[in-house]
Amino acid sequence: MNIGLFTETYYPEINGVANSVFMLKRELEALGHTVYVFTTTTPGSPEYEYNVFRVPSLPFILITERRIGMFYLPKLAGIIKKLNLDIIHTHTEFSLGIFGRIMAKELRIPMIHTYHTIYEDYTHYLTHVKTIDARAKSLARIFSKVSCNTVAHVIVPTDKVKELLQKYSVHREISVIPTGVDLKKFDPSLYEQKDIDRIKMDYGIEKEEKVILYIGRVSKEKNIVEIINAMKAYMKERTDVKFLIIGGGPEAEGLHSRTRELKLEDKVIFGGAKPWDMIGLYYQLGDVFVSASQSETQGLTYIEAMAAGLPAVAKEDDCLNDILINGVNGYKFNNEKELTSGLDKVLFTDKETPYGENARKLMQKFSTEAFGKSVEAVYLEVLEKGHSLEQTDSLENKKINYLF
Repeated sequence: MNIGLFTETYYPEINGVANSVFMLKRELEALGHTVYVFTTTTPGSPEYEYNVFRVPSLPFILITERRIGMFYLPKLAGIIKKLNLDIIHTHTEFSLGIFGRIMAKELRIPMIHTYHTIYEDYTHYLTHVKTIDARAKSLARIFSKVSCNTVAHVIVPTDKVKELLQKYSVHREISVIPTGVDLKKFDPSLYEQKDIDRIKMDYGIEKEEKVILYIGRVSKEKNIVEIINAMKAYMKERTDVKFLIIGGGPEAEGLHSRTRELKLEDKVIFGGAKPWDMIGLYYQLGDVFVSASQSETQGLTYIEAMAAGLPAVAKEDDCLNDILINGVNGYKFNNEKELTSGLDKVLFTDKETPYGENARKLMQKFSTEAFGKSVEAVYLEVLEKGHSLEQTDSLENKKINYLF
């Protein structure tokens, strides 16, 4: 097959969608398909990329570390029409997604869409007024419904997202396909202890100290402040513990301020964003991975952390149902008491349970090979059924044309 992947974000950007599309291209090519990626210009991207086309872009005004591209480029559209694409797979609802939608309609080929982001969890970037925010969430739900009801098939990473879309009244067929993770990249045996010790020393972490680790975007919806607030009391009792935050984002300054208010400057360490190719090493700095986010569609950082041999203590969320098992590879929590109890068990009191070893074993089902084959099966099913964009035309298509 000749496959077109349309995405707003791609390697070398560090986020779940960029990683997912990068892995998908690689695995589909390994299966013998020709895969083209259409994405935005990104600072630091390689000078040459095989079958990757980038459109001019600017930082997204609301989330500056994200970029948004042009909706339609006639020259690139002309190139796409010569590629003999069999199917288009979009990974965004915005500019590149709209471009993919237009091309699918012009080429009269099926369009698959992966719904990566629960937009109602991100409306705080648009409004700070509660009554307006409620309206924004409602519009986000309508937007998601219309976007998904105007494609041949929808892919989601977890049952949590499938059930949410069904509540939105999405009636297209939905396949649950967890995004694959390059498990080999997180294998602890790849990294030397001297490199781990050197980075710890740079952060002022002593060898005997335990490290609670968060890796990911530093933003409001990740709810990192809940962890920091809990550290005030916890670190009074556990003086040999530090909380290391790796990542960048709009909430960093606010979290720095909160840390100073709690007088935890020497206990909470902000490591900043790191290159995607080095993330595997940074997971090795931790003794336990922690997160209080409930905005995840799949929780790729949980999978990466556990593939690296870290147990996790995470706020209860449906996306964790097949990932985190209490007492086996970590603990779920709903309040501060459960959070600190889970941390204590993993770090100090329960030395009999091989949490890290269990975590690595449980993550083997999330291989990138399985991911690629599952997506390929969806493509073949859609093509066999003879779906075309015309077959998905309905009142919803009129709605999406109005929205765009």
